[in-house]
Amino acid sequence: MSATSPPSCPHCRTTMDPGFVVDRGHGNSMSEQKWVEGAVEKSFWLGLKTKGRDAFAVTTYRCDRCGYLESYAHTRTK
Repeated sequence: MSATSPPSCPHCRTTMDPGFVVDRGHGNSMSEQKWVEGAVEKSFWLGLKTKGRDAFAVTTYRCDRCGYLESYAHTRTK
């Protein structure tokens, strides 16, 4: 899959629409979902420990016909 051509739904074989899944943070503020390397480690103050780990922005594609979702981690963030 390239950045200019969205994937096709593996079930319906139709083009999927790009979008994103919202994560809720401090004060219920919205932010984009990120993929973080490694196993989940809980943190008392921050919810989850992520310091020193690679993180990537996630784009999620949705099939308009059947609702299937497919996500791609694509850009490194910190």
